[in-house]
Amino acid sequence: MTLDDYRGERLRKLEEVRKLGIDPYPAKSHRTARISDILDHFDEKDGQEVCIAGRITAIRSFGKIAFVKIRDYYGEVQIFMQKSDDLPAGEFGIKELKLLDTGDFVEAKGKVGKSSTGEISVFANSVRLLTKALRPLPGYDGLTNKEERYRRRYVDMNVNPEVRERLVRRSKFWQATRDFMNAHGFIEVNTPVLETTTGGADANPFVTHMDALDQDYYLRISQELPLKRLLGGGFEKVYDIGPRFRNEGVDDEHLPEHIAFESYAAYEDYEDGMNLYEEMIKYVARETWGTLSFKVGEFEIDLDCEWPRIKYADLLKDKFEIDVFDAKTESEKAELSPEEMQKNAEFREKALTILKKCGTMVGEGVADARLLDYLWKEIRKTSAGPYWLIEEPLSLSPLAKVSEDNPFVTQRFHPIIAGTEMGNGYSELNDPLDQLARFEEQQAMRDAGDDEAQMLDMDFVEMLEYGMPPACGWGNSERNFWLLEGVSGREAVPFPIIKPRG
Repeated sequence: MTLDDYRGERLRKLEEVRKLGIDPYPAKSHRTARISDILDHFDEKDGQEVCIAGRITAIRSFGKIAFVKIRDYYGEVQIFMQKSDDLPAGEFGIKELKLLDTGDFVEAKGKVGKSSTGEISVFANSVRLLTKALRPLPGYDGLTNKEERYRRRYVDMNVNPEVRERLVRRSKFWQATRDFMNAHGFIEVNTPVLETTTGGADANPFVTHMDALDQDYYLRISQELPLKRLLGGGFEKVYDIGPRFRNEGVDDEHLPEHIAFESYAAYEDYEDGMNLYEEMIKYVARETWGTLSFKVGEFEIDLDCEWPRIKYADLLKDKFEIDVFDAKTESEKAELSPEEMQKNAEFREKALTILKKCGTMVGEGVADARLLDYLWKEIRKTSAGPYWLIEEPLSLSPLAKVSEDNPFVTQRFHPIIAGTEMGNGYSELNDPLDQLARFEEQQAMRDAGDDEAQMLDMDFVEMLEYGMPPACGWGNSERNFWLLEGVSGREAVPFPIIKPRG
């Protein structure tokens, strides 16, 4: 039979149910017990009358007796039915079971006990229809195509219960993050999604239009700048967990829409941040998975250690013999001596050659900062970790404070685990003139064609002129969950973006 045949047969049954004067979609269920209550506490429930509800997974009828298996979120149990002429009004006995199908939702009121084969059951001579399903669920081996699974996730969760359990862990992941932050004195504040100027990250934004104001807006790429405005407004410890949007490709590590977390603590620096967020990552892992040991692809990861701190410049020197300080911004190049210009040219030639050998093709006019970032990513993807990457060059960190020991690097930190940056933090820049200069450098890159460079945000600079205390900021996305769960981003979210059918 085709799907249309099955649906047609179920529509016929639906009409028969209505002719019996029964509402196939009543508003209320009278459930008094979850199925897990019966299975986990049978000795206590044995002999008690309960009302259970759930989706039918199997129907077996043998004349005077029948078995109907139903499943709710918490478990699966069988209803043991016997033929009876005394049925409650509007309910289905064995004779009427032919009007029911797998996938329908029903409830049954009866006593808890065990069948002759010792199976825990609810003994009820009738069931009440709660929802008539018009489409049959596929079998456990009937939904394997990824695109169809993502497109009909509600079916996928029924056929593949592990998908639903993964979403439960995802919820635990974010709840553990909230619990940790709240316990450390942070306050959750939700920040705007629509922005006239977007910033806080290197990403290409989505653009939308507000009819009421006849104004284009960006969907936020980061919660950073609004949260730091809160520090300027007198808050000391704040965080936000919510969606952000980046108009980029879809792969195992990137989704255009995803959940992200950012936090800011006044009167703290990046040393404080590394201590706090190493503790947080470990806490969240224990609460979500119950372990600190993970197998991620080819990497064996043990988070239960003190994570070393490795300088950005040292990594590129050791791996590629590249001196990151030979990379320059466009404004710096205007003031270079001939000798420094030569070093910069040699850096660019060497970086482009290395990237070409690695299979990363970039244009000749790409900014030095981007070349450094591409080189670092070649190192990162083979790094097991965990370790902290620190002292990123100034040109790559337009919102971070300069190191007190080296004016060419910043107080920035990333945790590197299984080839991924599992977060981003730094001692926040709060010098308004320095911030303005860096914004102007980013805007120049943007004007030159770099769509991911940050925009000039004069309102944020104005806030800094009123004064923002020294602070440490940190952010991570749900990519951390995807990584430790061992699945792609689309597998780890409830309803992944997928191209509509043509």
